[in-house]
Amino acid sequence: MIEFSLDGRSGVSPYLQVVQQVRHALRLGLLSQGDQLPTVKDVVARLAINPNTVLKAYRELERDGLVAARPGVGTFVTRSLTDASLAAHQPLRQDLRRWLAKARRAGLDEESIQALFMSTFRAAVRQDIA
Repeated sequence: MIEFSLDGRSGVSPYLQVVQQVRHALRLGLLSQGDQLPTVKDVVARLAINPNTVLKAYRELERDGLVAARPGVGTFVTRSLTDASLAAHQPLRQDLRRWLAKARRAGLDEESIQALFMSTFRAAVRQDIA
């Protein structure tokens, strides 16, 4: 089962962080069709957020056709977002772990690593579009 976390420094609203974490888990194959999401009560207790925040996230996921609520039972994944590229994830993950270790050895902290990665990622995406 997925365990949510919130990053108060991200600038992303809590409900959207929950949505993104479910989408990422679906894309990476960490959640599959039929899996149950944590109950609203469990998420509220773990993250100390308003129940309406969790409900809003779950409703958005339901609108997108990714989950379905079963009253009195829970919220369940209805489809996956994985594709044929899933097989390529493991070697890429290993390469990324090596890169992260190299960045740490170079003295970069977590925030610096994120900034470097995101700026490089955005530049590469812009270059691919142009």
